[in-house]
Amino acid sequence: MADDDALIGDDAVGEGEGAIANPRSIIDAPTRAALVELCGDDVRFDEPMRRHTTAKLGGPADAFVRPPTIARLEAVVRWAASHGTPLVVVGGGSNLLVRDAGVRGLVLNTGRLRELTVENTTLVVEAGVSTGKVLAVATKHELGGVEFLGGVPGSIGGGLIMNAGTYVGELTNVTTWVESVRLSDGARVRRDHAACGFRYRASDLPPTEIVVRAGLALTPRPRAEIEAVVKELRRRRADREPKKVASNGSTFKNPTGEFAGRLIESAGCKGWQIGEALCSPVHANWLVNVGDATAADLLALIERVRARVVEVHGVTLELEVKVIGEVT
Repeated sequence: MADDDALIGDDAVGEGEGAIANPRSIIDAPTRAALVELCGDDVRFDEPMRRHTTAKLGGPADAFVRPPTIARLEAVVRWAASHGTPLVVVGGGSNLLVRDAGVRGLVLNTGRLRELTVENTTLVVEAGVSTGKVLAVATKHELGGVEFLGGVPGSIGGGLIMNAGTYVGELTNVTTWVESVRLSDGARVRRDHAACGFRYRASDLPPTEIVVRAGLALTPRPRAEIEAVVKELRRRRADREPKKVASNGSTFKNPTGEFAGRLIESAGCKGWQIGEALCSPVHANWLVNVGDATAADLLALIERVRARVVEVHGVTLELEVKVIGEVT
């Protein structure tokens, strides 16, 4: 089974289009030198965040760091805490909207934490492993329980925080423990399933910590059965989701007992466009980037759609995507 949910921006940190103009940066020359000494080639400055999100949006990160190990990540967190440098954590970028002004301080990306081991029927997975990779390894070892990941892009770290899933299942169904690193001091914290507080597209995993590793308890299942479930899930996904556009997937959470897409469509929002941000004619809950949209375009469209749904249905839609960055 192909790993067709690979991470966005999955090239080496030292590659790509290079730095962009960033007059708002708070990282001065001595701080840059200290970060280079600490991180070497794992840090980039004035890095365009559009390279690291599936929606292809976002201004520059003052400093963008991708540690290759949990130990290196802990060192970066301790450095940021001791220097009072703001730190924001991102994963695969599949559920992330970065404002056009960019992100001040450090953006710490977990995309290079990719260790995955199989221990009997348990997968021990680091945060940067793509959902597609987890599914591929489980299938290879004939372990069922994560078939739903065939419809979930991005990486496991972000998926755990939002309890990612589909109608087939959610990460809460298989997660037994989660390890994270505290932003205040770089210390490791381990929680069992109950302490994670998983619920629909959310969890109690705190924003003051970085998810770095988890244990997923699976069950033996013939490979043919796994592949049949995934094939049907992907067929349904292909039939109902826009193609060849940059997006975050679903923009809003489904309200209890309802579907956000149905509410948006019946409110007449399909096809609405601001700049190059479009409420998709294929799936109304996909607000997509059809060209060179700005984050401001997409945020304006989000608010327009949300206001219309309130007007027609009296329901306030809650964002599924995470919005970060400086407000201009």
